[in-house]
Amino acid sequence: MLSQDIVDKLTHQEILTDELLDEELAQFCQIANLAYRAGKPIISDQDYDFIYLAALKDRDPNNLLLKSIEPEGWSFSEEKVLLPKEMLSIDKAYSWGEISKWIERLKKSAMQIGLGLSDIQIKATPKLDGFAGFDDGNRLYTRGDGKKGSDISRVFERGLCVFNDAKRGLGAGEIVIKKSYFEKYLAHSFEYPRNFQASLIKEKALSEQAQKAIIDKAALFFPFVQLPIWSGSTAEMVAKFDQIVAQVLVMVDFDVDGVVFEVINADLKTQMGANRKFHRWQIAFKENKDKAHVKVLSVTPQVGRSGKITPVVELEPTLLSGATIVRATGHHYGLVKEQGLGVGSVVELTRSGLVIPKIISVLKPMPVDIPDNCPSCSKLLVWESDFLTCINRKNCPAQIVGKMAYFFKILANNDGFGIVTIKKLYAYDIRSVSQIYALNIEHLVTMGFGEKTSMNLINQLNRSVSEQVEDWRFLAAFGVHRMGLGNCENLLKFHYLNDIFNLNLEQIANIDGFAELTAQIIVQGLIPIADEFNRLYRYGFNLETTLLTKNLQTLAHELFDKRIVFTGKMSYSRNDMKKHAKSIGIKVSITISAKIDYLVIGDKVGQKKIQDAEKFGVAVMTEADYLSKI
Repeated sequence: MLSQDIVDKLTHQEILTDELLDEELAQFCQIANLAYRAGKPIISDQDYDFIYLAALKDRDPNNLLLKSIEPEGWSFSEEKVLLPKEMLSIDKAYSWGEISKWIERLKKSAMQIGLGLSDIQIKATPKLDGFAGFDDGNRLYTRGDGKKGSDISRVFERGLCVFNDAKRGLGAGEIVIKKSYFEKYLAHSFEYPRNFQASLIKEKALSEQAQKAIIDKAALFFPFVQLPIWSGSTAEMVAKFDQIVAQVLVMVDFDVDGVVFEVINADLKTQMGANRKFHRWQIAFKENKDKAHVKVLSVTPQVGRSGKITPVVELEPTLLSGATIVRATGHHYGLVKEQGLGVGSVVELTRSGLVIPKIISVLKPMPVDIPDNCPSCSKLLVWESDFLTCINRKNCPAQIVGKMAYFFKILANNDGFGIVTIKKLYAYDIRSVSQIYALNIEHLVTMGFGEKTSMNLINQLNRSVSEQVEDWRFLAAFGVHRMGLGNCENLLKFHYLNDIFNLNLEQIANIDGFAELTAQIIVQGLIPIADEFNRLYRYGFNLETTLLTKNLQTLAHELFDKRIVFTGKMSYSRNDMKKHAKSIGIKVSITISAKIDYLVIGDKVGQKKIQDAEKFGVAVMTEADYLSKI
């Protein structure tokens, strides 16, 4: 884990994100997120989105933190329970360019189902900055990990009302405090509304201030279905985007940290679906328009796990959006060379965009200093397209350490093997993950680890071998270029794990989603990891094998290749039922539309689902009927 000193320096922006390895950046994002959700933020929500999370998204788009729901932030004493409905996060866009790409994805999906582009309908709502929950009418749950949360029904028992005195059971929403009320009565006692919202939820008795806010109906549960909306076509959204954003941001008297755009068309929502973290038919727009003209003091090269050299730009300290900015990334040396980004340059700096702080443009070019040697291993650097790269991949310390740390991070079933531990192992000539697995307690003690720490590390290694992990996650942990979690999972739907090193370019390119260039990069990238893969594979990792698509096609049951939706309380975990259904060739959706074949119902089914099934002519079957058919 990160030391408190590093956390403090990041909190005050005394360290640039580019000075961190991906593992360290992800750890700080987790720490900041936990603090935020506990009602004790260490950085502003704006800084979290526009500096740290955005940097992680740009540097390591397949990081697990970006692919799953963020943890809640504190431990509830209540046991985690399955949510009545999965609560996913919302993908974020920080520029019009990202919104444009999202609209293009909408249009592409619409064409696939024969929906006219002029028929695509969009709605925009304020993105509430409260505490997310789900109200099923009987209980109120925290969002948890999106699948399981904690029962915090005590909030309603304490007198909390639903916005506009609406009935209970309206589903997902947020616990919020009126902005005008907070500023008048609570701002002197609480630094952020988030601090106050947290006090409403925790198990301890309510303060007089909290009780009064509930009685005054200033603290409320605001169901998303009650949010005011703007709606229109994609053409209207494009033509009036800035106007729409400005209008929606002031629609409610609550803290808002963006605008949520989502598709209205049910068929299109079904077609677009969701990934592990968010619905593809929905996106939140956040923007920071503050800019400044800043002088460059120096440009320093840093090397990452892949060998690419990143120019870190030291700036004259500049106050921007409430923070003092002293560093920014130059992205790559091709850009440094092209724009004349050198000592004495004047740049336009912002804190909006994909990587924040971000240099928008160089206003005053100066001579640039392009390094000849790697800052980690001193070997000569080479140009690969726009990137200055260290190709000493087998012996460059920064790359070796980064790759080993990446393996444990992606495997995600162990603790203790962060960047600090890996650097210490490197100092004792450990150069590969397989060497780490060959260690014992005596080895670690000799290297300077305490006996208890050594024992814990060995236990974690054993845990990572025995605890089941998906075969595609194991493969992704080797860090082959273009082989993130998604591509690895897709690849193993068509070929067994043990066979992938024998695949040729054509076999990979024939898989849907793999272009020829990607297939070529993968074939070349697998060669150097083959020996290390075999060494680790012999440890007998408990790998969950992905079921091949061709094997699915041999399954003989009448629901094979049918589209179904599960709803209501089932005898088994609904998530387990979904997972099993997919494993036997059933296509599982979450929204009723004309493309759905069956609605499978359990107990306590909402009438809307039944009505939607009738509307679209979807056959309804009980859980017992479903189980008998499979």
